[in-house]
Amino acid sequence: MSNSVSAMSRTRATLIGLIAILLWSSIVGLIRIVSESFGATGGAALIYTVGSILLVFTVGFPKLSEFPRRYLFWGSILFVAYELCLSLSLGYANNSQQAIEIGMVNYLWPTFIIIAAILFNGQKANILIFPGVILSLLGIAWVLGGDKGIDPLILMENVKDNPLSYGLAFSGAVIWAAYSIVTARMASGKNGVTLFFMLTALALWVKYSIDGVNTLEFSYHALMMLALAGGAMGFGYAAWNVGILHGNVTILAGVSYFTPVLSAALAALVLNTPLSLSFWQGAGMVCVGSVICWLATRGRRE
Repeated sequence: MSNSVSAMSRTRATLIGLIAILLWSSIVGLIRIVSESFGATGGAALIYTVGSILLVFTVGFPKLSEFPRRYLFWGSILFVAYELCLSLSLGYANNSQQAIEIGMVNYLWPTFIIIAAILFNGQKANILIFPGVILSLLGIAWVLGGDKGIDPLILMENVKDNPLSYGLAFSGAVIWAAYSIVTARMASGKNGVTLFFMLTALALWVKYSIDGVNTLEFSYHALMMLALAGGAMGFGYAAWNVGILHGNVTILAGVSYFTPVLSAALAALVLNTPLSLSFWQGAGMVCVGSVICWLATRGRRE
């Protein structure tokens, strides 16, 4: 009987973790809509404020005295930096199509995490790692190239159209890989996400006050989108925590590599933005490249 209950609990926790992936996949479209209502910085500050409140009631506030000091310092810096890159890159996008493309650049992080694990955590990998990384990068190039394919001149023109957003998205992918490695090496099993969310909200409010521009115009539709975005952020992290601690991590890791396609589909639906065949081909290449990188490390742990 106890084994049956344990299996049911693990299955339930895995399902909760899968819900987290679904919630996170909706973030690109929701952040963009909230940014259109409240501005890039104001919208992001509101989202992380709502997310922080939800995390306090779901995950709770951690006992900081129990945390390794190095993790609190580096984890805080890297988490806040990543969330700023993610939210502002989407908020500064020129249009919905570009926001979805920028979101896809951000999804290079699974590949970068594996590269960082190999370089800094002693993770062993076989020769598949090279085609996996190349395919992921080619996928992003295919997305940015559009119907004209991988043309360096076209790619440069697209990036020049909004170098800040594309640069922030790419930097965010690298930073999240660094955060993941720092967490694995320094966290000692502690979860500081509630604190990190609060620090992100604080940093965004400071930036908003420095900008000196009032972009907070509230409406029923804007508040509804804010609630959805904050809920997706807050409940997403809370659900992922349950899934990772008590669910089937192998299933969650495997499904998470297909987040780019799911995220693009939800963003296209939310933002009412049709995407070309070349976009979906590039998104698929990013997913497959990430999976190949993951397979390259299976059974070869240090």
